[in-house]
Amino acid sequence: MPSRGTLSVAVVGTGKMGADHVRRIQRVISGARVTAVVDLDEERAEALAATMDGCRAYTEPVAAMAAPDVDAVLIASPGPAHEAALLEALDRDLPVLCEKPLTPDAASALRVLEAERRLGHRRIQVGFMRRYDAEYAELKRLLDGGELGRALMLHHRHRNPSMPPWFTNEMLINDSVVHEMDVTRWLLGQEITAVTVLKPAPSSYAPEGMDDPQLVLFETESGALVDVEIFGHCGNGYQVRAEAVCERGTVRIGDEGGPRVSADGRWGGRVTPDYLERFADAYDRQVQAWVDATRRGEVTGPSVWDGYAAAAVCEAGVSAQREGRRVEVEMIERPAFYA
Repeated sequence: MPSRGTLSVAVVGTGKMGADHVRRIQRVISGARVTAVVDLDEERAEALAATMDGCRAYTEPVAAMAAPDVDAVLIASPGPAHEAALLEALDRDLPVLCEKPLTPDAASALRVLEAERRLGHRRIQVGFMRRYDAEYAELKRLLDGGELGRALMLHHRHRNPSMPPWFTNEMLINDSVVHEMDVTRWLLGQEITAVTVLKPAPSSYAPEGMDDPQLVLFETESGALVDVEIFGHCGNGYQVRAEAVCERGTVRIGDEGGPRVSADGRWGGRVTPDYLERFADAYDRQVQAWVDATRRGEVTGPSVWDGYAAAAVCEAGVSAQREGRRVEVEMIERPAFYA
């Protein structure tokens, strides 16, 4: 990979997330350009490609990765399509930034992990963008610094104004709580060992068949306890908060910033409407870090191991959700390759 030239990127998937990454690469970050976009919807891919000089549209990731003007791949397609695209990229030794989930289940994630190990060097970064958020990074610094002592508990709050009509109970775990799974592992530097899911009476705004909200409990290797409130239809905006309870103090992040206005006998501020706005800076930092590392010939950030670990915890979480019991997480031993 040229260390000084502009990185030519193929973006696989041109839905909400993929289109936002195209915008980010073209207009926000430096050192990269989009030379290919891929989508099963050929018209959508061609319409997006037409907005950029030197960009071509494809309907198959294989064809885009074979193009001579593609140096790296950003995967933002639906999770079930990730494994095939990742294995193709590894076969071609192309650097990848893959949006979460790495793959939809632990077995397929393990196949990707084994393929990368056979290649002999890391090529894949997984898109757990909260690690690049300024507030989460400060929380990580404080916990690692030790001035607050050992973390005993973490409290997470994850609220959406609403969910798409096709969202399911399982997706609350696999597509939403997966972020808390990864950030818990990262903040505490340890694996999650068991999951329990508790369900209060559902909100009257929850769709038929969805238990919403839910309380998800993690246990970790050191005995720390972690709770996650996941509320998919809270109605009042997008809220992500975290609080660490430590031996010598606590620290909380995610309180809404911005101006507080008092007028007409009321006071208040604005609640962020969605994840793309709340984590816009984190997405920018993540993609810029990936581009910079790739141009240096390096791979940094969340690894395939992190993607596999999250998939394993998700499987335990879905089982706990379905069966109403505590479920232990089943994982292989962490390979030295990912130490």
